[in-house]
Amino acid sequence: MSKEISKTYNPRGIEDKWYSYWMDNNLFHSEPDNREPFTIVIPPPNVTGVLHMGHMLNNTIQDVLIRRARMLGKNACWVPGTDHASIATEAKVVQMLRERGIKKSDLTREDFLKYAWEWKEKYGGIILEQLKKLGASCDWQRTRFTMEPKLNETVVDVFIDLYEKGMIYRGLRMVNWDPQGKTALSDEEVIHKEVNSKLFYIKYKLTVDSCQLIEKELSTNNQQPTTITIATTRPETIFADTAICVHPDDERYKHLIGKTALVPFINRQIPIIADDYIDKDFGTGCLKVTPAHDPNDYALGQKYNLEVIDILNEDGTLNEKCEVEKYFHQDRFAVRKQIAIDLEEAGHIEKTEEYKNQVGTSERTGAVIEPRLSLQWWVDMKKFIAKNPQVLDAVMNDEIKFHPAKMKNTYRHWMENIKDWCISRQLWWGQQIPAWYAPDGNFVVAKSAEEALRKFSQLSTVDSGQWTVDNIHQDEDVVDTWFSSWLWPISVFDGFQDKNSRDIKYYYPTNDLVTAPEIIFFWVARMILAGYEWMGEKPFSNVYFTGIVRDKQRRKMSKSLGNSPDPLDLIAKHGADGVRMGMLLCSPAGNDILFDESQVEQGRNFANKIWNAFRLIKGWETKPDSYFSDDILKSNQISSEWFDNRLNETLQEIEEKFADYKLSEALMSIYKLIWDDFCSWYLEMIKPSYQHPIDESTFQKAILFFEKLMKVVHPFMPFISEEIWQNIAERRNGESICVAEYPVFTNKKSVDLARVFDTISKIRELRNSKGISPKESFVIAIKATDQIQYKPFDFLIKKMANISGLSFVNEKQNGALLIQVFTDEIYVFLDLKIDSEAETERINAELEYLDGFLKSVEAKLSNEKFMANAKPELVEKERQKKADAIAKIEILKNSITSL
Repeated sequence: MSKEISKTYNPRGIEDKWYSYWMDNNLFHSEPDNREPFTIVIPPPNVTGVLHMGHMLNNTIQDVLIRRARMLGKNACWVPGTDHASIATEAKVVQMLRERGIKKSDLTREDFLKYAWEWKEKYGGIILEQLKKLGASCDWQRTRFTMEPKLNETVVDVFIDLYEKGMIYRGLRMVNWDPQGKTALSDEEVIHKEVNSKLFYIKYKLTVDSCQLIEKELSTNNQQPTTITIATTRPETIFADTAICVHPDDERYKHLIGKTALVPFINRQIPIIADDYIDKDFGTGCLKVTPAHDPNDYALGQKYNLEVIDILNEDGTLNEKCEVEKYFHQDRFAVRKQIAIDLEEAGHIEKTEEYKNQVGTSERTGAVIEPRLSLQWWVDMKKFIAKNPQVLDAVMNDEIKFHPAKMKNTYRHWMENIKDWCISRQLWWGQQIPAWYAPDGNFVVAKSAEEALRKFSQLSTVDSGQWTVDNIHQDEDVVDTWFSSWLWPISVFDGFQDKNSRDIKYYYPTNDLVTAPEIIFFWVARMILAGYEWMGEKPFSNVYFTGIVRDKQRRKMSKSLGNSPDPLDLIAKHGADGVRMGMLLCSPAGNDILFDESQVEQGRNFANKIWNAFRLIKGWETKPDSYFSDDILKSNQISSEWFDNRLNETLQEIEEKFADYKLSEALMSIYKLIWDDFCSWYLEMIKPSYQHPIDESTFQKAILFFEKLMKVVHPFMPFISEEIWQNIAERRNGESICVAEYPVFTNKKSVDLARVFDTISKIRELRNSKGISPKESFVIAIKATDQIQYKPFDFLIKKMANISGLSFVNEKQNGALLIQVFTDEIYVFLDLKIDSEAETERINAELEYLDGFLKSVEAKLSNEKFMANAKPELVEKERQKKADAIAKIEILKNSITSL
């Protein structure tokens, strides 16, 4: 204990020091050996990313799991890496080029990619460096990138493999289209926002023939309506209408089914059809059917063989198919504003209403998404899952466990309602689709131009004799970024190159995946599918779903809202340990986190508490046991036995919590063990009087306990635990708490001090309520059913409650204040006049509370349903509560008569 410890805990200097130490001593690196492996692959953050609160939570959880596994003697391997993030990175590069006065359209693909790699090398590693500030113990030597050569080759090989198995096809289908990025998007890349819109009620004229037919069918001279009104938020798309649809049971419109109407301004005749898809209560109950610009309308169009008219260009402007020249090449929103005016002037607007609706926007560009028919590459997911039914079974039978388990229902719903996966993106940054096109329009899927030529030559329908690598061309699109990340648990160990390699056989399947619930379909489910397809087994055993980090108003934290603190600022202010602890204390699996900086302050305060406890112990002088009285030695021995028991009980709790992936509850158990049991009780129990020494035996036990506590808290708070562990004893260079043995639960003789602690606490409360100094001593008498609960610990009670005299009695004591401890009576003799009226008021208040409590217990015991269904031990517990309450009431009533 010769090393000097500073008065205050300085996270910044300590964190930098120990992270460098861990790196210098290669403590995070893993190689296959004869130990049990424990593997986590990081959800690769976007190469464009910087650390945000979601990253903080996700990676802290992973670090807790990997550090604990490492201390349990497992060969822990946490593989880091980044995702190339096609859309986000391309947008960043285009922005960089714009700042340099360069347009992407002026560059060749090769030139653009040179700039993209330049950007990636300069900025792409920022987030991984930031994770080190958090304390992430990744195996940095294993860092991977989804566009590095081997992983690029893997993506191409997998594409070809699936195509040849008939699971990838090229087809014209409805996609989410980003008019600014000019690319298709996955559902995950679409953010839905509530916006204030207008609902336009537009009148469509019925054709003359339809009007005449209606009059004839109804056989009436009454004036019949000559228009039909629809409600829409998108009047600019009326030029793409190819039908109007009503519900077949809607009495208002039955006479119109089969008739025709005219699209305003262009007078195209469109049929009025009926389908029970229609919501009779929305708007007017009539739907304009625009198959080219709405996925549900497209389904109706397919069902009724309607024409598909695409009036939008890829940049969101209207094209010539809208047939009204004034709108040609105008932005869709500009047209919306203008056509509302034009329709009003032409008498086509019946009314308008304010309306709130959900609008899809691009996660990367912010542009409003357009549903658009587009020729894209797709994975036939139904066929894929039919071939690999384990992807559902493995989750439902807990071969792959979800935490929380409620996510299984979400997973099942998606699997049973699977949609094909659009995997092509209209970008240059990414893995280029390995499809090759010939001058006559035929295509083949091949790894290279030379291989494509060989495949063309094998097609009997093609005359490819004159084709060369110069007149065939590769598909311009790249694959969806998810198409590389779904291979991650296999590809990071080069499993596609060699399924029998040492790494893949040792580390696969991985143990735990920590991820966000919103990508359960887009990443988790697909990784499971990839695992069974190419490895024949699951990719991981457990999936821990984090919640979304929200502010106190329950808003998701984001830069745009300005409600998200910079994680690095929090670390600088409160220390990484404080931030980690604050985040984890309030983050049960699957539940959203309502973040407040006070939580991080709690974490920082906890670090300070630990530090001050260490300084306290370090400041004690020791003497041989022979120097002390038997009472002191006995008291300290009992105190140490009690804490040893509490430590072991908590170790068992922690083991159970980790087994259930209840990390926040495990941390709370550790928090209470250190703050309450160790600092507030144990250290106070053994603390020597001012400027007096402590016996050597107790001191060594305290040091041993502290060392164990640091090991237990290390996965959660790695920096302060390493600092104290290194200073608590002499260590050799290269030794670290990172690889120290994690304490395990052992059966210990139970030492019950509950009555002792309650007695001490209530005497202290009495001092406060009466304004009695902690230094003023007085006498107490204990009337207990079982005096053995107190007698062995009388020295402890005297010391901690500052009692000068303690006796045991069998009768009520007059002239004393009564303190109730469980069903026992503690009489406190004070040298002051007792205010009988105030004491009676206090006792009556307590009686009133106990009376209410007793009634609630009796109500439960008289409830037939409870008695029939409750476990016997629970019923017995309630009966004991009743007996205790009755005993306490009797004691208090008797105490009133003695005042």
